[in-house]
Amino acid sequence: MNTDLNHVNGHRRPIDPANPAEPPPVNTDRPGVNTDRPGVNTGRPTVNARRSGGKSGEDGGKKPSAATRLVALARERYTFVISTDARPYAVAIDGPNLALPLRGKTGVRQRLARLYADTFEGDVASQSALADAMTVLEGIAEDNDPVLVHLRVGSTPDGRVVVDLGTTDGRAVTVSAGRWEVVDRSPVLFRRSGAMAPMPEPTRAPDGLARFHSMLNMDESAFRQMVAWMAAAWLPDIPHPILTCKGEQGTGKSMTAQMAINLVDPSPAARRSQPRDEKAWSRQAFTSWALCLDNISTIPRWLSDTLCKAVTGDGVVDRALFTDDDVVVLSFRRVLAMTTIDAGALAGDLAERVLMVELQLIDGARRRSEEELDAAFEAARPAILGALLDLLAGVLEVLPSVRLDSMPRMADFARVLAAVDQVTGWQTLPDYLAASSNVASDALEGDTFGTALAALVTRAGTWTGTAAQLLEQLQPASGVRPPDWPKDPTRASGRVKRLAPLLRSIGITVDDTQRSQDPDRRRLLILTRTEPEDTSASTPSEPDQGSFWPEEPPPDPDNFPPDLH
Repeated sequence: MNTDLNHVNGHRRPIDPANPAEPPPVNTDRPGVNTDRPGVNTGRPTVNARRSGGKSGEDGGKKPSAATRLVALARERYTFVISTDARPYAVAIDGPNLALPLRGKTGVRQRLARLYADTFEGDVASQSALADAMTVLEGIAEDNDPVLVHLRVGSTPDGRVVVDLGTTDGRAVTVSAGRWEVVDRSPVLFRRSGAMAPMPEPTRAPDGLARFHSMLNMDESAFRQMVAWMAAAWLPDIPHPILTCKGEQGTGKSMTAQMAINLVDPSPAARRSQPRDEKAWSRQAFTSWALCLDNISTIPRWLSDTLCKAVTGDGVVDRALFTDDDVVVLSFRRVLAMTTIDAGALAGDLAERVLMVELQLIDGARRRSEEELDAAFEAARPAILGALLDLLAGVLEVLPSVRLDSMPRMADFARVLAAVDQVTGWQTLPDYLAASSNVASDALEGDTFGTALAALVTRAGTWTGTAAQLLEQLQPASGVRPPDWPKDPTRASGRVKRLAPLLRSIGITVDDTQRSQDPDRRRLLILTRTEPEDTSASTPSEPDQGSFWPEEPPPDPDNFPPDLH
């Protein structure tokens, strides 16, 4: 068995350079294998002992992996939370009160990669190490109870409204009853998105709203309603009607809506095109508190229903990323605006949830370039924001005592309008109710089935029958049924229910609770002509830029808020 010491497994043994003539014996005199030898490689320095990220420590032990080091770096600098919609976030221990996503371009993953390279000079964390670290950090976040993470606007348990300025230092505006102030650190947790832009710090000036009105071509009634809508847009816990700027081409609808959105929730893309499906809409709505759909001519049924749910509070259930059976829920209430030429495109339920302001054609002598208007708006923005915050502070002071004799559909918003009127002496609530009635009438005129139904009840006074009988008796004015005409009694019954709010606004009530007396017990529709709902309003007047907001000295900060009457 290899007795020739010069050969090993049939090959010559390598010659020792120190003793080429006499090869050393091969463990022939030792009683046991390796019992008298020191450790292997003891004469050499430890391998990788001084290299960062190596696998051996200075004492010969195994070093922490890159993923372990990343987790340690993260836990030194961040706390980890899970939001109410099951999304993990990191919050800097010594930094702004901002919820940072763990992944993505603006997330903690990118920051940790750079921090690792700076801490362990000459070493870079691999993608697999970063992915493993993120998985661990997500697990740490899930150990905590869910917390509410706000977007642009939030509220504190004591009732203060908080508006995120969107700046890197995390400053915010807190608004309470009768006062507002800019604070260095937000009292509530905010998240940011790429669709957000910073908001300038508001200033107190007496002419903020007057300067804003001078940029718009709308009468005093419409302007005051829009101002009230913008102040209410910072109340996170109420439904907000969709601000709808209506007017022919050349009235500045898109610019008006864009300025309104950029005051409430500035964005590099304040105006959006109509989304192609519900998933695309949910992605847009998740990244912005307020957004505008521009140049809406027709509204498909799915979008109309989606917008209605976004006003009152929507929820979208979708498959979680990289999973087959897990789901995520996106729930949100949003502040929306849109521009249109024809209010007839609004469906019945959507028409009840809009605040329509009509813009007038701009005289050629008063028309300004977009560049000039943008410059004037940017210069006036701090003062406009201050005036809106003054108004909101006044509203919060009187809102708890506001009571309405009758509650319209958007009851919470109506209470805010009543509070605005109490603070300012305006007439925004009756103007809003009157405008809503007009919108309902316009929307009904744009629905051929609804128009035929109204004509039938007007002739008969009261009509009673089944949905099948109604479908058989109704005929469009043109004599040809359009493509959207109900195809069967079931669809006809559902269409009547959708039109019920619009019909009620013109004095037609719908009752579908009764059954026929025959053995079939078929559901009956009872349509009755009554007096239309009473909506009084102040008479709109032409804008008077000089008298709309009287000149007055700057408010004394010690005597806050300024008088808005």
